[in-house]
Amino acid sequence: MTATNPLLENHELPPFELFEPAHIAPAMTALIDAAKATIAAKLDQPGPATWGTVIEPIEQQSRLLDNAWALFGHLNSVQDSPSLRAAYGLALNQITEFSTWLGQHPGLFKAYEQIHQQPEFATLAPAEQEAVRQALLDFRLSGIDLPSDQQQRYAQLQSELAQLQQKYSEQVLDATQSWTKAITEVSDLAGLPASALSTLAQYARQKQLDGWLITLEAPSLMPVLTYADSRALREEVYRANVTRASELGPDAGKFDNGPVMTEILSKRQALAELLGYGNYAEVSLATKMADSPAQVISFLDEMAAKAYPQAQQEFAELADFARRELGLNDLQPWDLGYASEKLREQRYSISQEELRPYFPAPKALVGLFETATRLFDVTFEPAEDYQSYHPDVTLHNVYEGGKLVARFYLDLYARAGKRGGAWMDECRGRMRVNDGVQLPVAYLTCNFTPPVDGKPSLLTHDDLVTLFHEFGHGLQHMLTRVEVKAVAGINGVAWDAVELPSQFMENWCWQEAALAFISGHVDSGAALPKDLLEKLLAAKNFQSAMAKVRQLEFSLFDMHLHMHAGDFSSSAIQAVLDRVRAGITVLPAIPDNRFQNGFGHVFGGGYAAGYYSYKWAEVLSADAFSRFEDEGVFNAQAGADFRELILGLGGSVPAAELFERFRGRAPSIEPLLRHNGIAV
Repeated sequence: MTATNPLLENHELPPFELFEPAHIAPAMTALIDAAKATIAAKLDQPGPATWGTVIEPIEQQSRLLDNAWALFGHLNSVQDSPSLRAAYGLALNQITEFSTWLGQHPGLFKAYEQIHQQPEFATLAPAEQEAVRQALLDFRLSGIDLPSDQQQRYAQLQSELAQLQQKYSEQVLDATQSWTKAITEVSDLAGLPASALSTLAQYARQKQLDGWLITLEAPSLMPVLTYADSRALREEVYRANVTRASELGPDAGKFDNGPVMTEILSKRQALAELLGYGNYAEVSLATKMADSPAQVISFLDEMAAKAYPQAQQEFAELADFARRELGLNDLQPWDLGYASEKLREQRYSISQEELRPYFPAPKALVGLFETATRLFDVTFEPAEDYQSYHPDVTLHNVYEGGKLVARFYLDLYARAGKRGGAWMDECRGRMRVNDGVQLPVAYLTCNFTPPVDGKPSLLTHDDLVTLFHEFGHGLQHMLTRVEVKAVAGINGVAWDAVELPSQFMENWCWQEAALAFISGHVDSGAALPKDLLEKLLAAKNFQSAMAKVRQLEFSLFDMHLHMHAGDFSSSAIQAVLDRVRAGITVLPAIPDNRFQNGFGHVFGGGYAAGYYSYKWAEVLSADAFSRFEDEGVFNAQAGADFRELILGLGGSVPAAELFERFRGRAPSIEPLLRHNGIAV
């Protein structure tokens, strides 16, 4: 290895300031070659394979590759550029080929089997045992049992899928950023609050335009659809958004993801059949808590049966209000957010904009950290003297008992070249290393409205919930006690349980005891007043059933689509979505709606045949929080138990077992329905 490429060195933190896209290709080649050489050397040793002689040395060598790949993936998501995109695409192909090679390596598989079958297996630490068990399942899902020609076909499919999923994500980003609408008369933006107008004016200045600029980024899109009095403007922006990356998009199909989805689904089905499964949903569930697609559909249908009648009632009330108060006799999708906000304001005398001044981002962060401190006895401090990839990005240290245990990068604000949404990702995973322990480091990313004119960003309460959600993921990654990287933190956690800590943390955004220090008026510093708190809590379950059936629509579409084994044309995909919508949607979609073309979780991310996980984990998180409702929202013992079991053990113990240890019983759906105000 050479010092000329910083990615070939062992950096405690990513060398952002030294990084160039040109480093990626040679680094990937060198690091993959080194990993392969280590595997060959360890498998050639005399004597039986053991954890210490085979698995641990291979994990040590793979650490540099894992850390470099985490850096590439993150930068590709947060600072897109032609050079980085091209380099990342090539590296994606390399890592996919390497992962397939690893999963189909007969010698390595034999070594894991040997370790599993030896009497000494029982003497391994529980985390080591679970890592071996999960690895053996992964080998089989990688086609280890297939003849060589079918293994080659598997490798080809995986490589093609990786590139297609990346193309899908790139086209969503390109389509999102290609559409703008310049506004020169402020009267055209009547109804928008001052905070939104400031954001749109800043967008215009960044493009060297006068006036205001509407984009499809969330800080622009959501205020327009929620507050713009102009129905024509709402419709124009709505249509641009729901036709993104489609044949109907504003760019006349330039970024059409229709053919890409067809290819993705066809190759996933081919992969499933190659592995001996009937469809891709069965492959997906092989590593999840749910036993079968039928069980998932039954779970979703049960949730729908409980929520749909109330959702219909909520929509009827909204339609009646819109007709009486707003003159909207034919409520359309572009009216939904606008009419709902007007009804919320009338019914509860509260709006998201009214809450913004009480949640300036710096104060919300202080409250977030204080919440975690009270629950889990950890503290947070800003780091000093560190490298960053953008001026907005900060690094924070996490301490437990005065000892540094983790770090995280915080990237809160929307900007050009950054993928939309919010997420947590791994930068470094906790693991034993030759000189001690590699501490976990997380990336925490959001797309909130950026600060304007030197004033702090003001979060809506919905933004606050998002912040707490992603931090919950980060806590599971950072507070793990496990030192076997394959099952440390979020690694090895069943996908339908991975949302448990994130959804669990959202609960404190609604607790008076927590809001007392989470909130603080941007000018006075005063906490959220009692009257506003009462209005916020009263409005908590406003249209909760409508929101729930929307998420169930996405989950059912995803699962039915991946249980499907036939035609994957754009029209067939649309037909699946139409059938799901017919049974659960309260406001019919317009014919031009191409939601599926921008459904990045399923077609560009890791949620294929797994989007139901949000609802599955919601049951777990609501039930877990019900213990705090019983014992106190900052009860020390409940917090310690959650920290040690759910956050501390992560993927080293099956999720169902950890939950039952924490709760003392199997999960119940009742707390979730109660929290959502849905009749049990």
